Amino acid sequence: MIPEFETFCLYTYVVVDDILQALAGQLRRTGPQPECSDSELLTMVLVGEACGWEIETEMLSHWRQYPTLFPHVPEQSRFNRRRRHLALTLNLVRQALLRLLDLARDRQCVIDSLPVPAVAFHLAPQSGADWAAHDASFGYVAAKKQTIFGYRLHLLVTLNGLILDFVLAPANASDLEVGVELLEAHTDLLVLGDKGYVSQPTAEALRTTNRIQLYAMRRRNQLQQWPRAFTQLVTHYRHIIETVNGQLVEQFHLQKHHAHTFWGLCTRLYAKLTAHTLGIYLNRLTNQPNCLPIKQWAFN
Repeated sequence: MIPEFETFCLYTYVVVDDILQALAGQLRRTGPQPECSDSELLTMVLVGEACGWEIETEMLSHWRQYPTLFPHVPEQSRFNRRRRHLALTLNLVRQALLRLLDLARDRQCVIDSLPVPAVAFHLAPQSGADWAAHDASFGYVAAKKQTIFGYRLHLLVTLNGLILDFVLAPANASDLEVGVELLEAHTDLLVLGDKGYVSQPTAEALRTTNRIQLYAMRRRNQLQQWPRAFTQLVTHYRHIIETVNGQLVEQFHLQKHHAHTFWGLCTRLYAKLTAHTLGIYLNRLTNQPNCLPIKQWAFN
């Protein structure tokens, strides 16, 4: 466990700065260096996400209370522009962390999705052209028995709780359709899914082309059922992704992103997923098996 907020900030800054230096050949900056470096700004973003400061004004207000950590905190408009500009860099940081984590080599995974509304349902008719241009759609969420307007985030998660890969898709896209797109980028996996991924032809195609064994929970009307013990085992391991979904929703406020545009949503999504991966990396670094108790650093 990292016991102090300042120590957590220091750990995060060192990790981010080391990765950005290693990626220097891929990252090109024009013009003079800003007073607040990219490493400092990304540290503020990641720690802010970990603390649940999803509103920019709230995040910047907290950071101004720590001038010894970050002496140059940008104004909100500049912070917003730079955060959006560095969104893809954040995803590169996440991918670099995956390469550093031995957990990412786990070949046993779970696949699932969770809803990410673009706007509140009653605001969908006047939501604007940007969401429509990026395929935001209406979709039914069976778990909550409600319809949303926006997207679904499809996750591929190892049995250790590490988010290996993801796809953001329209809310009306089927789990099977997007799941195949997600899995086709990988090989040599054993993947557990719910009933939305039931398709014998799809399972056979993935086994043949990608050496992926996809086990989807059986529907009650299927003739061939799994043995009871195997069904219980699959159900047990599928709880892993429910835990990860809960962390993204409750700790990282994924469904309350406050984004006004699709790119703003993507920027926040990259930050939240990178912060989640960073938490696991720091836990491994400090020999802690469980997720960082990040809520202890939230301010009243």
